[in-house]
Amino acid sequence: MKFLVKLFSSVFFLGYIPVASGTFASAFAVLPYLLLQGSSAYFPVLAVLFFFGVYVSGKAEKVFNEKDPHRVVIDEVAGFLTAMAFLPYGIQWIAAGFILFRLFDIWKPFPIMQSQKLPGGWGIMVDDILAGVYANIVLQVVVIMVGRN
Repeated sequence: MKFLVKLFSSVFFLGYIPVASGTFASAFAVLPYLLLQGSSAYFPVLAVLFFFGVYVSGKAEKVFNEKDPHRVVIDEVAGFLTAMAFLPYGIQWIAAGFILFRLFDIWKPFPIMQSQKLPGGWGIMVDDILAGVYANIVLQVVVIMVGRN
């Protein structure tokens, strides 16, 4: 069981990369985005990923014996997919979503930082979902502005 918790919470051990593991996991998230983009399965998969992430990252805290272990990066995958929801397809949107998601995830404006205080896997997952929501809002505004020109 511990092996599976480590495997999934670290997104197939990407979380074990010693530097910028969250960035690597976010880059990995482009693959499921490409597979799901435009599919009716996008939101069901995102919902399952979120709740599975809450469960497995909560277990990972116990396995690693620390709060929000740096090896847990399943939250980055869910956060990036959130950032990309309802956006047009294109490399420019993927790049902008990636950059904005990483910026909001690192910067952690209100209430992202505060959400990390939620218990167990909730705190691990919710902050990245919120970073994805912030990135998505910015990108939706850009979509609207570009559409007006």
